[in-house]
Amino acid sequence: MTPRLALALATASLCLAGCRLPDSAPASPTTEAPRPAADWRNYGGTDGAQYSPLMEIAPANVSDLEVAWEHRSGDIADGRGEWGFTSLQVTPLVADGTLYYCTPFGRVFALDAETGREQWSFDPQVRNRHSGLYPVICRGVSLWQDDGPGAGACRTRILYGTRDAELIALDAATGQPCEDFGTAGRVSLKTGIDGARTGEYYPTSPPWVQGDLAIVGAAIPDNERRDVPSGVVRAYDVRSGNLVWAWEPVTEAYRHAHRDTLKQNRYHLGTPNVWAPIAGDPARGLVYVPTGNPSPDVYGGDRQGIDALGSSVVALDAATGTYRWHFQTVHHDVWDYDVASQPTLFQFPGVGDGRPGLAQATKMGHLFLLDRETGAPLYPVEERPVPGDGVPGETLSPTQPFPTHPGPLHLPEHLQAEDMDGFVWFDRAACQRELARYRNDGMFTPPSLKGSVLYPTTTGGINWGGISIDGQRAIALVNQMHLAAVVQLIPRAEYDAAGYQGSYPLEYYPMRGSPYGVKRFPLMSPLGAPCNPRPWGSLAAVDLGSGEVLWRRPLGTTRGLAPWPFWFEAGTPNTGGPLTTASGLTFIGATTDGTFRAFDTRTGEELWKHQLPYTGNATPLSYRARPGGRQFVVIAAGGHGWSEPGDAIVAFALPKTGAP
Repeated sequence: MTPRLALALATASLCLAGCRLPDSAPASPTTEAPRPAADWRNYGGTDGAQYSPLMEIAPANVSDLEVAWEHRSGDIADGRGEWGFTSLQVTPLVADGTLYYCTPFGRVFALDAETGREQWSFDPQVRNRHSGLYPVICRGVSLWQDDGPGAGACRTRILYGTRDAELIALDAATGQPCEDFGTAGRVSLKTGIDGARTGEYYPTSPPWVQGDLAIVGAAIPDNERRDVPSGVVRAYDVRSGNLVWAWEPVTEAYRHAHRDTLKQNRYHLGTPNVWAPIAGDPARGLVYVPTGNPSPDVYGGDRQGIDALGSSVVALDAATGTYRWHFQTVHHDVWDYDVASQPTLFQFPGVGDGRPGLAQATKMGHLFLLDRETGAPLYPVEERPVPGDGVPGETLSPTQPFPTHPGPLHLPEHLQAEDMDGFVWFDRAACQRELARYRNDGMFTPPSLKGSVLYPTTTGGINWGGISIDGQRAIALVNQMHLAAVVQLIPRAEYDAAGYQGSYPLEYYPMRGSPYGVKRFPLMSPLGAPCNPRPWGSLAAVDLGSGEVLWRRPLGTTRGLAPWPFWFEAGTPNTGGPLTTASGLTFIGATTDGTFRAFDTRTGEELWKHQLPYTGNATPLSYRARPGGRQFVVIAAGGHGWSEPGDAIVAFALPKTGAP
């Protein structure tokens, strides 16, 4: 097959999956088509691929990109007031010329997507304002549209969850609550949820809307105690707010064995939860939910099978919530390697025999390519032996799954003394001494009383920012954090007697109801550098057809982490995902140096960068608000736990003089 034919087939398959043709496609052999409007209607874009078919902004002109507009909500907190510290992790939506986004305070804004002018805002008056060790966030809103005849008010709805565990429906035209949804536009997500204390149960990611259903999970405090609320996933009617179905991430065998517990509770306590973004395939009537771990995360000696569907991607029937299949990325997960990123759908002639595919990225830097209809791997997955001697009471899995196409992307898989790093030579020597203090048997080193090296740490690898897939070239763009940490189990009596209190980066969790508490902290040098080898953050391009890494480069500089003159391209810890466009560009913020960058997707060459007002720890989007208008690229810049909190939504475009 010639490259030109392969490209044509790839483009055709994308269009069959619902994607638009690139905006450079001619309407006839002699007449160029007008540039149509191009919305961004779902978190992650079409198929969760974080890919735009727009081509106006291209490698040849991206250096001309400039700020087109900026919006500030004022919703900022640094942890010293009634709110916890905020992180603006949102990816806005764009539909019919309007951009919608939520703030960490739970407010929703509608902006003119062309100018950034505010059209309306809604304030739910959130009461749960404390965050503990975690930032206050809202990753996005969802959109539903009734295209039927006679639809009136609320024919287009914005749906999202709040920190008060409410699912809210707003009229997209006015920002007013939809009175026919629940009670005055609100549905309590705590209904039927047992054991949910204040601040312990609420969504952080947007609901997935498919058909007339809004499907939502929730975040729970995994390491506080065993009997946390259930991780049940529920579907609500977008018109009425009525509950349509509920699915718990446990097997029928577990449900049958523990049926007596349901006499006291509607759902089982402590099950895996679904806090990351959900994805769906309307053509096949399936939704894909990424699961976390049962509570507590790092000890599982008494789980009794409650984790059989933990750390997995699970396919459900969208209409009924019936289980269809699952693929587990970690067996008996005691590392907090929950599946954190949105499942990404794809289909290319040269990948997996052209089968409809699903790519699931993980915190371990693994990228599993699955058949989205059956869950079977498109390429071999090897069950490799891993250490099996955990703490007393623990029974570990003797093997763990490793993908072979592509192979593991987080390197090295096993830290050695010669890998240790730092800012200067004595920093490196100190890191070598520190590494020798702890158990260190590779990626799946069990948590221990001595303290075990966890590499990558619980933040990844690949976290909630996910990956992007170039729909023209079958290339996956993967950004990763490369940090080592130490996890140490502390016997129950010792933990309770000590009265441990921690704050990031030193974390203590009680894990009440288990034989242990836990201490967790990053492996850092005396000067504050990560001890593991550089880069400390990376961006890579993976050919999905061959499974080969096309290029890999450091992502970010040490500006903001170290004083001048220690500013160098070492890669930095990063949070947020990439955006790839049909023109061959990949945009990404994510880094601690507060820079928004554009790379050549094919070569990895950095082509443009811009200093943001705050770090851009979010995933960008791209759209054209009106026919004949400019292409915009937008990113939320609002900091994270390790950087100053902010509130900027920043839109970029080519100068108007260069627009058609």
